[in-house]
Amino acid sequence: MPIPETLRASVDKDLAAFCDRKFPLHVRDRVWATYKWRGDSVTLFEWRPLFDRPQESVDIKVAQFRYEAVRGFWSLFCADRNGEWHRYDAFPSSKRISDLLEEVNEDPTGIFWG
Repeated sequence: MPIPETLRASVDKDLAAFCDRKFPLHVRDRVWATYKWRGDSVTLFEWRPLFDRPQESVDIKVAQFRYEAVRGFWSLFCADRNGEWHRYDAFPSSKRISDLLEEVNEDPTGIFWG
């Protein structure tokens, strides 16, 4: 079951605001946040130029949010060093993605932003 358009629009708004405030304007030529949808999940990335080739950028997986349509909940996932996703069990699923974004921003375990 696809994500309802109104919910997706609301999540887009929350993620865009999160990405906009994550890094101050004066550093956004060196690091910025963005996100990408794939089906019922959305992945948050950090982008930055490569150290030895600053004209090229690399994306770093930060977090993934998966929508469980049956329950109407979002679950949070973190990537391991190989880029594989694992459920982040330190925080419960939520009906509001903003709750999960707050956990990612605070990053109490150091798993999202290192």
